[in-house]
Amino acid sequence: MSSPDDDPSEIAPSEITKWDPAVTERVMSILRPFLKSYHRAEVRGLETFPTGGALVVANHSGGLFAMDVPVFASGFYEKFGFDRPVYTLSHDMLMTGPTGAFFKKAGFIPANHKNADDALRSGGVVVVFPGGDYDVYRPSLSANKIDFDGRTGYVRAALNAGVPIVPTVGIGGQESQLFLTRGTDLAKALGPVARLFRTKILPVSFGFPFGLSAVLPVNMPLPAKITMKTLAPIDIIEEFGEDPDIDEVDAHVRHVMQRALNELAKERRLPVLG
Repeated sequence: MSSPDDDPSEIAPSEITKWDPAVTERVMSILRPFLKSYHRAEVRGLETFPTGGALVVANHSGGLFAMDVPVFASGFYEKFGFDRPVYTLSHDMLMTGPTGAFFKKAGFIPANHKNADDALRSGGVVVVFPGGDYDVYRPSLSANKIDFDGRTGYVRAALNAGVPIVPTVGIGGQESQLFLTRGTDLAKALGPVARLFRTKILPVSFGFPFGLSAVLPVNMPLPAKITMKTLAPIDIIEEFGEDPDIDEVDAHVRHVMQRALNELAKERRLPVLG
């Protein structure tokens, strides 16, 4: 997944018209039993979710098999139905190849400001992970830390579209493997190869069945219990005025998210089991 800060130099046309509620409903009907059984997934806090366009700002967990989007979308559609689309700002690589059309029908859109703005102004719910790959591969020792790597583009996206931010936190995904390092130094050493794949990291993890992995070989995720919680929406203009300080808003969003994530962490008794 990606962030509005990751704009490509050429902005792609809006992709929101490709969302297909029938396809999405079928996908959710397949995923929901798996999420409920394997990850014992739950989404809390949806009773305070605002109507109309909303920007869901979340931490990102689970490495290659991040379950944040399926868990959130499954809970959202279960409560509100399929009249209101959930869009996810995603890396361009997800949109290429034979599966690209499928992902677009399920609500994944390339992460750029035009797509985000179109989706939000249409009344859709847009999910963004400001930390992107940097966040999803954070070391297990920092599993419960909110870190967007200094990216604040999501604040401008919400302001431009005139929609509230809905801070959302998830816990458990980072227990699906033992994440050892993001591999930033290794990515620097690879230079042009890393730049070709638009990445500044080469994460190293330990999991089942292959043990040590630097992306490859691909280990299976452990059945960690995943809990997500949406927090009270933040109306930026109402809380910070007509000319808000972007960094101040970002600091506030991360603060309320960190506080909520700490509370969820206190509930967990054992890794993976929850």
